[in-house]
This record gives sequence, structure tokens and C-alpha cells, in this order.
Amino acid sequence: MKRKIVIISLIASCVMFASCAELLSVLQQASSVANLVNCEYSLKNISNVTVAGINLKQVANGKITAADVIRLAAAITNKSIPLGVDVNMNVKNPTNNTASMTKTLWALDINKTQIAQGTKTMSQTIQPKTTSVVPLGVSTDVYKVFSKDGIESLKTFANSFQKDGTSSKLDLRIKPSVNIAGREIQTPNYITITKKV
Repeated sequence: MKRKIVIISLIASCVMFASCAELLSVLQQASSVANLVNCEYSLKNISNVTVAGINLKQVANGKITAADVIRLAAAITNKSIPLGVDVNMNVKNPTNNTASMTKTLWALDINKTQIAQGTKTMSQTIQPKTTSVVPLGVSTDVYKVFSKDGIESLKTFANSFQKDGTSSKLDLRIKPSVNIAGREIQTPNYITITKKV
């Protein structure tokens, strides 16, 4: 039903196109973004998690240094704590049609509380009956999250991750979209990415 709504709305917005070829191209693109809701998403891994330039593996292993503490304190003083995360998603397309995305909104949650959100531009096509690994580099500022408890909240965050880079306390939500004739067409709702056991 959601797919039909997306396609119908696109047809309504594109009836002014000059040629049938243009309209056909738009309909094919509309089908590819609508097909994103039929794909299966899972979290492959998370790596290179850094907060204010501090690698969280070091924090989780108790290897935080005096320089790290000074760096975090300086970041809090400057009211800017950059978070960097490399996320790899598995996107399985079980259908007979392609699925495409050119941009995605993302939100990162810890213990069901959103700590960061942003937008990632990409160019990704998932072919029919295949699974693709889609990289998503998350980069944002988490000053509001870590400014209150400082180093202790950083340790709590770091300790929520397992050795494979995943966390039962972490959820990644995405809302992919595709650019069609200069318009960003999104999937209707956020898709929650979890780690397959």
C-alpha cells in the first residue's frame, strides 16, 4: 500500500512532463525508491567510533590517557564534541526490481534515546535478488549528550559497544530517498537497522 501511495503521488506530480520517455524514466525511478520499503536491512558492523578525536576502543579497554581527558575537557569548554562512526549496512533486495537511494536521513539512538541525527548523500543501487553492503559515515556533534557528565558519560557510551562494534543498546534508523527530477522522494517512515544474530 505504501509503495502504491508513493508511485501515485509521483505520477500526479509528473504529469506535466513533456515526453513519454521522461515520464517513463520518472516512473522507473519512482518504482526503485518505492521498492526500498521491500528490502531487508541489518547492521553488519560499526567501526572507527570516535568522540572528540578519542577512539572509543581505547576508552572501553581502560586505556584513556591524560591527553584524552584534556582533549575532551577542551571540547566541552568549546561546546563542540564531534562524533564519528563508520556504519556498514546490509541491504537485501528480495524482489525482481532494483532499489535505489541517493540520500538518507539517519538517526542514532542509545537506549532508545536519540543522541544524533543527520543526512548522508550517497549513490547506491541494490540489484534484484542481491545483498549489498551500504556504507554510512555518521558525523555529528554530541555536545548536549556528553557535556553534563563528561568523561563518565563517554565511558558509558564506549562500554555499550561489543568487540564486533555492535551494541544491543544502539539503534540506527534511516529514511532513504532518491532524487527524481530535482525532487527528493523519501520512504514513508524510518527503517530501524539492527544486528542480525
